[in-house]
Amino acid sequence: MSFRHLTEGQLDALKEISNIGMGHAATALSQLIGETVLIRVPQVTVTEVSQVPDILGGAERVVVGITLKVLGDARGAILLIFPKESAEELIHRLLRRGPTGEGFDEMEVSTLKEVGNILASAYLSALGSLLHTTLIPSVPLIAFDMAGAIVDHLLIELSEAGDLALMLEAAFHDRRGSDAVVRGHFFLLPDPGSLHMILDAIGVDG
Repeated sequence: MSFRHLTEGQLDALKEISNIGMGHAATALSQLIGETVLIRVPQVTVTEVSQVPDILGGAERVVVGITLKVLGDARGAILLIFPKESAEELIHRLLRRGPTGEGFDEMEVSTLKEVGNILASAYLSALGSLLHTTLIPSVPLIAFDMAGAIVDHLLIELSEAGDLALMLEAAFHDRRGSDAVVRGHFFLLPDPGSLHMILDAIGVDG
């Protein structure tokens, strides 16, 4: 089974879990930053892996990609992608400083990994609670490159479920609720057996 075969009801169930997960992630990130953060999910879709660079603004757009393996009773992978500008804004808000150069120094890389770990952990905690199972993220890996290269070296390598992924478009807002200060994309790639288990657990399989 892959995302290609999902019914509308199954996709709606995964969308609901995704929204709950991002709510948990917003709470965790608010505690880390020390100010209110809202994460809105205007779009949850199933997308072709090959189309990801276009969704991100083109294969040559510079992005930060954070990958984590999903461990526990279900297996798979999570990929978080932030445009360079959004990653720099996250660093500014977390470290109270601007970017130090073209790339990211050791502290900035560690900070972005921690953001990835918080978002993935909160999402998997919400998913695991609804499924009555244990899901934990692996240690995050990070890459700073063009979107096309990120997809080639990370996403496709992890996409054992096929050529489709569940994509969440996440918009981070401050307490003023104005235009999003950070934008990113969150991709969930469960392996085929785990996708079947997830759908069966939420009662919409078949």
